[in-house]
Amino acid sequence: MNYLGLRILLNRLRVIPYFLRDKTVKKRKKLLVIFGIIYVLAPIDLIPVFPLDDIILWIFIIWNLKDELDIYWKGDKNGDLSKKFRDKNIVDGVEFSVVDDDSREDETGPETDPGK
Repeated sequence: MNYLGLRILLNRLRVIPYFLRDKTVKKRKKLLVIFGIIYVLAPIDLIPVFPLDDIILWIFIIWNLKDELDIYWKGDKNGDLSKKFRDKNIVDGVEFSVVDDDSREDETGPETDPGK
């Protein structure tokens, strides 16, 4: 049973780079992860004997971002297609025109209420 929890934790840690590259993620959430990485790499610890403070910090980060990180490792996140289709005309052979409501009334005559 504990193996499953460890597996989920490792999957969530594995998708953090994808999470950081996604443009749809709020900057506050990205900063939380970046702060956690900097804190782990920094030589300053609140509890210098054992990296307990680092573990507690990452449990807090993973717990707060668990729903967002689960989207990535479960495959529910669709890729960002904005770069792939930028400046491309993907709808060919379609003719359209924009009709203003005022000009439409002039062409069809005044609107009448059939109930009168």
